[in-house]
Parts: sequence; structure tokens; C-alpha cells
Amino acid sequence: KQYKCCSFLFWLNRRGPTLEEVRLWGQTFEQLIKSPRGRASFRQFLKTEFSEENLLFWLACEELKKETNRTAVEQTVKQIYEDYVSILLDSRVREVINKNMMEPSSQTFDDAQQQIYTLMQRDSYPRYINSSMYADLIKSLEEPPTPNEWFVNSL
Repeated sequence: KQYKCCSFLFWLNRRGPTLEEVRLWGQTFEQLIKSPRGRASFRQFLKTEFSEENLLFWLACEELKKETNRTAVEQTVKQIYEDYVSILLDSRVREVINKNMMEPSSQTFDDAQQQIYTLMQRDSYPRYINSSMYADLIKSLEEPPTPNEWFVNSL
């Protein structure tokens, strides 16, 4: 029921995904990850699986790639390392990162980011697409609630 209420709010605010957009997320992981609303929905799902850090790490690496200020890059690399590297990555990738930490750059985490992307694509994404969360979102967009349901669900 919360999805029906939320879909109404999405419709009302014109900020929610369209049915076409949500269906695109189901076609490929790339479609999902390149959509801000897709990432937000996927993040909510990952929270239920206690694996939100994978997406947060990937997003932090994407932001790092945009940074051009050397000092900011070094600070961001250090923060990402402290926040994610020890908990998310295998020893081989950690070794590569440890070497890269000698001269931090916006590419310091490229191998690790690819590893996490592949993990999400192969593991989390199929579960998301087959989840009740995704199915309920599709259903709520296919069958908008009636005005009476909006009122009842908003109480």
C-alpha cells in the first residue's frame, strides 16, 4: 500500500519515474545505474539486503573521477579508502589500491570499482529485478490508485 501512496506523490510532484523508465531498468543494469531515480530505487533495495555500501562506493568513485583539484583528489581518495576498502574488497584488489595510494589519483579505485560494479550487476541486480519492491513499483505505475485509495493510504 505504501507504493500506491508513493506513486501518487511521484505523479503529483512529477519527480517519480515513468512506467517506461522503470521498465528500462529491467532491461539492463546499465540502464538502472545511469538513471538517478533508478539508483535511488536500487539503493532502497540494497538497504534491505545490507549491501548499500556497494552502491555508495561505486558512486563515490564516480564523483572522484570528476574531481580535478589535486588536494581534493587526495582527500577524497583517503576518505573512500577509510570508508569502503577494508570492508568491500578482496585482498588482491586491496593490494593494488595500496600501491595506488602512494600517488593517489582519480583512477586509484578503478579496479575496485569495476569489481563492485560486476558484483552488483551479477548478484544484486537480478535479485532487485525479481523483487517484490520492483514488481510493486511496476504495478503502481501500471494501475494508478483511485482518488479514494489516495485518501485512505494517506491517513
